[in-house]
Amino acid sequence: MPILENLWIIPLLPLLGSAINGLFGAKWSKTIVNSVALGSTGVSFLCAVEAVREFLSGGSQPFRKEFFDWIVAGSFRAGFDLQLDQLTVVMVLVVTGVGFLIHIYSTGYMAHEGGYYRFFSYLNLFMFFMLILVLAANYVLLFVGWEGVGLCSYLLIGFSFLKKSAADAGKKAFIVNRIGDFGFMLGMFLLFRSFGSLDFQTVFAKAATWQPEAMGQFGTMTVACILLFVGATGKSAQLPLYVWLPDAMEGPTPVSALIHAATMVTAGVYMVARSHVLFSHAPTAMYIVAIVGCATAFFAATIGLVQSDIKKVLAYSTVSQLGYMFLACGVGAFGAGIFHLMTHAFFKALLFLSAGSVIHAMGGEQDMWNMGGLSKKIKVTFVCMLFGTIAIAGFPPFAAFFSKDSILFAAYNYENGGKVLYGVGLLAAVLTSFYMFRLIWLTFYGEKRYDEHKVHVHESPGTMTGPLMILAFLSLTGGWFALPALLGGKDYFAEFLSPVFGAGEAGGGEAAQSLEHILSVVAVVAATAGLVVAWRMYSKKVKRPTSEGVHKLLYNKYYVDELYAATIVRPLMWLSTNVLWKVVDAGMIDGAVNGVADGAAAVGDTVRHTQSGNTRSYAVWVVVGAIVVLGIVFWPILHPALFGGIR
Repeated sequence: MPILENLWIIPLLPLLGSAINGLFGAKWSKTIVNSVALGSTGVSFLCAVEAVREFLSGGSQPFRKEFFDWIVAGSFRAGFDLQLDQLTVVMVLVVTGVGFLIHIYSTGYMAHEGGYYRFFSYLNLFMFFMLILVLAANYVLLFVGWEGVGLCSYLLIGFSFLKKSAADAGKKAFIVNRIGDFGFMLGMFLLFRSFGSLDFQTVFAKAATWQPEAMGQFGTMTVACILLFVGATGKSAQLPLYVWLPDAMEGPTPVSALIHAATMVTAGVYMVARSHVLFSHAPTAMYIVAIVGCATAFFAATIGLVQSDIKKVLAYSTVSQLGYMFLACGVGAFGAGIFHLMTHAFFKALLFLSAGSVIHAMGGEQDMWNMGGLSKKIKVTFVCMLFGTIAIAGFPPFAAFFSKDSILFAAYNYENGGKVLYGVGLLAAVLTSFYMFRLIWLTFYGEKRYDEHKVHVHESPGTMTGPLMILAFLSLTGGWFALPALLGGKDYFAEFLSPVFGAGEAGGGEAAQSLEHILSVVAVVAATAGLVVAWRMYSKKVKRPTSEGVHKLLYNKYYVDELYAATIVRPLMWLSTNVLWKVVDAGMIDGAVNGVADGAAAVGDTVRHTQSGNTRSYAVWVVVGAIVVLGIVFWPILHPALFGGIR
C-alpha cells in the first residue's frame, strides 16, 4: 500500500498510541506502555520516511489528496485534505524523527515518575496534532493542529499538576497562546472574505494575481498577514507574547525538548513560511516580522546572559533562535528560516536532553551555581552538550554555522535597514556564544560546588545517552547540505526547497559568494569573542554574583512579567471580581432571578393566609368567585345594553 496515497496513516499511528495508553495504560506495566508509545511513533517515522522516498522517486511533484469533506456550507468547503511537498518533507521528518528520539529518551528520564502512562499518552497526542499541522492542505485543518498542540502543551507543562508552579505555568501558556490564536482566527476570516476559500492551493493561486502592496501600505493583504503573524508570536514565543515559554520549563525536560525547542514553537515559523505567497505581497508585514524577530533574538539573548537555572538559559536561547528564524522570513529568506528551523531542532533538542541528563545526574538540581566539575563524572553527557553548544554558537563545521550564515547574509542584503538588522543579529550571536559557553564552564568545569555526600553523580542510562549521541551527530552534520555553497558549489538545501519558495533563494553570483565568505568569517570571529569572554570570566574560581544594577534587571527579565501583572492581569482580575462578578453576575443577574423567586414566595405567602379554616369565610369566597365568573361570562351581553347608548 503506497504511503504517499495514504498520508493519514502517519498522524493516525500516534493518535492510536495516545488512545490505547490513555484508556488502558493505567493497568499495564511500563514495558507495555513503552511498546505502544514507541511503537506508534517509530512506525509513524518509518511511514514518513517511506512517503518521502515515494515523493522523491516520483519526481518530487507536490502531492495533495482530499480524503473527505469535513465542513461544507454553501460554496465553502474545508476537508480533511493532506499534502506533501518539499517544505512538508522537512517538517514531517523533523517532527517524527526527533520526536521518536525524545520518546526513547523519556523512557529513561520518566522511569521513576508517577503518571507514566498519562505522560506518554499526552506525548503521542502531541505528535498527532503536530503532524496534522504540517500535513494540512488548508488553514482550517492547520488550525486544528495549531490548537491541538496548544492543548497538549498545557497538559504536558502542567503534567505535575499537584505542583502549583507547574499548574500556573500550564495555564499561562494556554492563555497567552489564546491571545495569539485570536489574531490568527481574524486573519483566516479576512482571507476567506478576500478569496472565498481557506484552501492553500486556492488562496495562494488567487493571491499570486494580486498587485503587491507598497511599503507602508496597510491593505487587505498586509492586515491579513499581520494578523496571522500575531498568531505566530504566541505560538513561537516572540515579543510581546514570549512570556509563557520560560515558565514552561516547569514541565519535564523531554517536554521542553520536544514541544518547546524542536517542534511546537516552530509552528509559527512554518505557518509564515507556508504563507510566503501572501507575505511576499505585503512588504510592510514582512518588515514587521523582520523587526520583531531581530528584536526578540537580541532581547532574549540578553536575559540568557545571567540566568542560573540550566533550563531557563536554554529557554531564552530558544526564544532568541526563533527570533533568527523570523528575521529570515521577514527579509524574504524563507528557505534559510526553515534551514535554521531544522538545524535548531537537532542542536536544541540535544541541549535540552543533555540538560535533562545533567539534572538526572545531580538528583534534580537545576541551578548551575550548585554544579561544577562534572566533565569527568558524566563524560558522554558532557561531550554531547559541548557538541550542541559549539553548534548553536555557530562554529564551523557544525550545523548552525551554515543556517545562521544564510540568515545573516540575507539580512545584510535586505534593502529596508538590512545593515542594522544584520548588526543586531550579529550582536545576538556574540551573546549566544557567551551564555552557552558560560553554561559549559559553570556546569562541567571548575571546582565542585555540590556536596558529594548528598549527590551521587552518575551517567544516565543508555536509553537517554543513545538519543544524545544521535542528535550530536546531527548537530554536527545537519548543516552540510549548504557546505558546497561555501566552496563554490550548490546550496543543496536551498535548491531542494526552491520549488516551494522560488529559485531566488538557491543561487547567487561570485560577488555575493565573496561577500558571504567575508560575513562568515565575521560571524566566526563574533562567536569566538563570546567564547573567550566566557572563558575569561568563568574558567577560574567563581562565585554567585550579587544581583544588582544591570545584572538584577536582566536576572528579573526586565520585569516584563511584573509589568504585565500590574497593567493587564491585576486590572482584569479587579474588573472580573468587582464588576463582572459582584455587580453584573451577583447583583444584576442573580438579583433578577432571586427577585423573581422572592416575589413568587411573597405572593404564595399572601395566598397562603387566605386558607384560614373558617367555613363561613370559604362560603363568602365561593360566592365572590361565582359572581366574578358570571360577570366574565355575561359581560359581552351586558356591555352593549349598559353602555350602548353612551357616546
